[in-house]
Amino acid sequence: MNETTGADSKAGCECVKIIDAHCHLDGVEDLARILARARAAGLCHLVVNGLWRAPGDFGSALDLARRHTDFISATAAIHPHDAAQAGEADFERVRVLAQDPLVRAIGETGLDYHYNLSPPGVQREAMRRHIRLARAVNKPLVLHIREAHGDALDLFVEEGATGHPTQVHCFTGTPDEAQSWLELGCHLSFSGALTFKNGEGIRAAARLVPLDRLLVETDSPYLAPVPHRGKRCEPAFVVETLRVLAEVRGLSVDEMAAVTTQNAIRLFNLPPLLSAPLRGEASP
Repeated sequence: MNETTGADSKAGCECVKIIDAHCHLDGVEDLARILARARAAGLCHLVVNGLWRAPGDFGSALDLARRHTDFISATAAIHPHDAAQAGEADFERVRVLAQDPLVRAIGETGLDYHYNLSPPGVQREAMRRHIRLARAVNKPLVLHIREAHGDALDLFVEEGATGHPTQVHCFTGTPDEAQSWLELGCHLSFSGALTFKNGEGIRAAARLVPLDRLLVETDSPYLAPVPHRGKRCEPAFVVETLRVLAEVRGLSVDEMAAVTTQNAIRLFNLPPLLSAPLRGEASP
């Protein structure tokens, strides 16, 4: 793994702080270095997803948020891939986790018809349960949608979620699908896929999004952006996606950083301490 900082890899922004609005940090052995590189690249906060791993196990996200409250917030959910494996006790555990103030959102939930690791009907029922929970606890919803936008849109409307604060994360749909989610009041979040050579459709979708509903993310350890393709993705790399998003929208990198950071703070109700100077290197 390349150990250079974001600045050394041409990634860092000069003056504006950045939020990675969706990443995964479970199971990494070099967490301290990952967090240090993120800070060096200009990141001020990470939204780390806490997902079901096994009965009773939702990974490390909430524990990380408790240890790094200035730098990490958590989410909680059962991924659509795992909807068929999780039991009723696990859904109850999500409900309990949702009460924790450091759990800033319910997700990622949604539909993934590409792999269908859980039957579509089971995925849809799990998505309904997560939407109802997000509405009940008045926290944002994080959606994972792959090759299932039509069903997901219908279900979202059926559950009365129009206008509920929602991140459609790692958006890779068409411009028409983007417009449909925007009409329901959602935020769209763009990952390293935005930078790929075959990502022109994603870039076209990004051009449609109102500036106040744009987010940027890594979805690390997946989808490392150009020029890091082939490497394990990490939060520091979000700056490369930010650069492309800024270019697509005709803004400077610092302007786009300011836009996406304020959007993430507002959507996830992040604490005011994000406006304070960054602390030193984090340690796990």
